[in-house]
Amino acid sequence: MNISSDVIRGYNDTIILYLLLDAPSYGYEISRRIRELSEEKYVIKETTLYSAFTRMEKNGYIESFYQTAENGKRRTYYRITDSGRAYYQEKCAEWQLTKEVVERFILDAE
Repeated sequence: MNISSDVIRGYNDTIILYLLLDAPSYGYEISRRIRELSEEKYVIKETTLYSAFTRMEKNGYIESFYQTAENGKRRTYYRITDSGRAYYQEKCAEWQLTKEVVERFILDAE
């Protein structure tokens, strides 16, 4: 079973920011890591990913910069800002509250 993009939409920014906490990265690598870490249960669409980059850069949560890869190809990399770290913490707290509320309405499948 895969996760519906409607269900996870509000947390795409959180997921991306998490992946940028330790080091800058570029779109394809972020997409691959989301797929890998979710064990293929969530595959972010390219348009969704780049819309998130644009929105978060506009809001000051990330910065983009260019870097040339080993193969000579120029890539756009993204790094989290201090504002992005604060926003990430807010979204984590919001998730804990959301999870607590929603779990009250979910039947145990066991």
